[in-house]
Amino acid sequence: MAYQTTFERYEIKYLLTAQQKEQLLRAMRGHMQLDQFGRSTIRNIYYDTDTFRLIRRSLEKPAYKEKLRIRSYQRAESNDPVCVELKKKFQSVVYKRRLVLPEEQAMTSFRTGDALPVQSQIADEIEYFRAYYRTLRPAVFLSYEREAFYALDGSDFRITFFDENILYRCRDFSLGSPIYGIPLLTGGQTLMEIKTSGGMPLWMTHALTEHCIFHTSFSKYGAAYQNMLDTQFSGGLLYA
Repeated sequence: MAYQTTFERYEIKYLLTAQQKEQLLRAMRGHMQLDQFGRSTIRNIYYDTDTFRLIRRSLEKPAYKEKLRIRSYQRAESNDPVCVELKKKFQSVVYKRRLVLPEEQAMTSFRTGDALPVQSQIADEIEYFRAYYRTLRPAVFLSYEREAFYALDGSDFRITFFDENILYRCRDFSLGSPIYGIPLLTGGQTLMEIKTSGGMPLWMTHALTEHCIFHTSFSKYGAAYQNMLDTQFSGGLLYA
């Protein structure tokens, strides 16, 4: 059974030291609660053209950019739900279209090029995207461990922490595979994302200021691509 969701929000990113993460966790007490999933390992397959058109465009920091990925929140078997996500960003606002399907149906559609087995507005948007870019293929497998927190005041303010285990690889594009790959962060670093459709709570603004934490531009897929360039392009292997 398939279902779909949409999101529209700001996503603000910060690279933290281990000490800064602990300082923020203390500041969050009484304001935020770990969600029901606790720590989870997220697997992503990012799709791109044969010339990496999508990520090259994204790294130019245009006003509008878009990505397509398939994501799972567990080691996925054929009947487990996975998310086919079309993620767009326009003038700092993130728009996400998500279609949830059994793993086998989603992966078969992308492997064969057949249409997704769903009729909906989001499915139509994804199919248009696939047709427009034509040569889409699995480009990067990204995995990371996440701790997600939600606000106790009932707002949609959320904080997610990714630990140092943000890994990428350019093969074995299976959501049921073990976790392994090349790390993107140095030891002790954590990537934090603040997600909200409105403003940031005053207590969080004070905590960021007090501990000299400043937002950064960090794309996990972008960092993986740049690392691929550094290690492979000089040998002519990037597009092989």
